[in-house]
Amino acid sequence: MNGDDTAFPWSEAEKDLMAGIDTSVPHSARIWNYWMGGKDYFPVDQEAGDQYAAIFPGIFDLARVSRYFISRVVRHLAADLGVRQFLDVGTGLPSHDNTHEVAQRVAPDAHVVYVDNDPLVLAHAHALLTANPAGTTDYIEADLNDPGRIIEIARTKLDFSRPIAFMLMGVLGHVPVVGEDDVEARRILDAFKQALPSGGYLATYDGTNTDPAFVEAQAMYNEGGSVPYALRSPEQIARFLDGLELVEPGVVQIHEWRPDPNPFGASTPVNAWGGLGRKP
Repeated sequence: MNGDDTAFPWSEAEKDLMAGIDTSVPHSARIWNYWMGGKDYFPVDQEAGDQYAAIFPGIFDLARVSRYFISRVVRHLAADLGVRQFLDVGTGLPSHDNTHEVAQRVAPDAHVVYVDNDPLVLAHAHALLTANPAGTTDYIEADLNDPGRIIEIARTKLDFSRPIAFMLMGVLGHVPVVGEDDVEARRILDAFKQALPSGGYLATYDGTNTDPAFVEAQAMYNEGGSVPYALRSPEQIARFLDGLELVEPGVVQIHEWRPDPNPFGASTPVNAWGGLGRKP
């Protein structure tokens, strides 16, 4: 698939996407799609998203700035660091400038493997794979909490003797904070770091607990029965990349990570931190 969104066969996938989906219940992936300016959501998702935004209006900027951050990271990896393999864990609904589009725009031979366990996301992924030439984009149905299974399957799809970029973008918030050492997140990350080939990269970002309105909105959201998301401190997120060589400028607010030249001034500040680390 090239960078033209019209290549995605939405009309052909529509029946599969609608089958078994309750459009009367908000869905986290569709709410995020609404915040990000996408088109794959229903009125119930917009209503839930607007309730959240009534407490924390910055969620719209956060969703959109995070997409630009992912694009910059992937472009830097492919164009400047020569990476040709990507494992994108917790991909969410396809939107504009997905990982494979950005990577393959720079390097047509880039191979991207997406990982998710959401049935709605999987239905979109099925259509995505149908639209792509074999061997350039693939998909794994697996749970972030089982990194061993993800890595086991990924070894059948990617060449672990060559550098790979593991991407955990905005997903570690779904791992609860357990103890002062954040042991569950560390368990998952340690598995990925151990499997990461020498010369490979780990990219990550997540929302931070640095704005009381964000904290309040997220608490309301978590209490509503949706898949909870834990906001962490910038220091906790920085520790996600412990043991790796940080790529400049390190772990920072994502709008400050290698920003593109912007004729309209500085990028919008957001309550999310992230970075990129290389395994020696």
